Amino acid sequence: MPKRLETVVLHDSSTPVFGDIEKGGNVIITTVDTVLNQARANSLWPLTFGLACCAIEMMSTAGSRFDLARFGMEAFRASPRQADLMIIAGRLSKKMAPVLRQIYDQMPEPKWVISMGACASSGGVYNNYAIVQGADQVVPVDVYVPGCPPSPDALIYGILKLQEKIKKGQLPKSFKDLRMIETTPRKLDEVEA
Repeated sequence: MPKRLETVVLHDSSTPVFGDIEKGGNVIITTVDTVLNQARANSLWPLTFGLACCAIEMMSTAGSRFDLARFGMEAFRASPRQADLMIIAGRLSKKMAPVLRQIYDQMPEPKWVISMGACASSGGVYNNYAIVQGADQVVPVDVYVPGCPPSPDALIYGILKLQEKIKKGQLPKSFKDLRMIETTPRKLDEVEA
């Protein structure tokens, strides 16, 4: 007769655990931040910023074959005031960089950015004076999707990674957060003349 191994579990199979949400019977114990992050992650409203060939691949993710709507992203927004996710698809010229920054500033907080393709992420094969060598020089980027051009499933994978990041409560970093902050103020020595 084989030995039977029994393990002690904290939750039975009827008590699912999602993140720090514990559900048992009719009671749910969680924080407001967790509920908000779950809602934000599952209802992203993308703003299209298609600049080159990657934009065709981005548009095909909303088609019937890949169906981005199953991840809570029903329609791409045309107005930055209605969007919270900017997908930069294609090469970003220095002439277009101020426009990108202006549109990013018009988006409400919290907002996220996906850099799609080699050109948007690092300049790609365009290492010259006219192309910005990475969209992160203009706006803070949360997820990079590599490829030239990346496939629609690569973009969907990048969106899933962004959703995981949002669910964990990692809000996007702004340029203000990225600056060096002194923890102890400097004291200037007085010099007598």
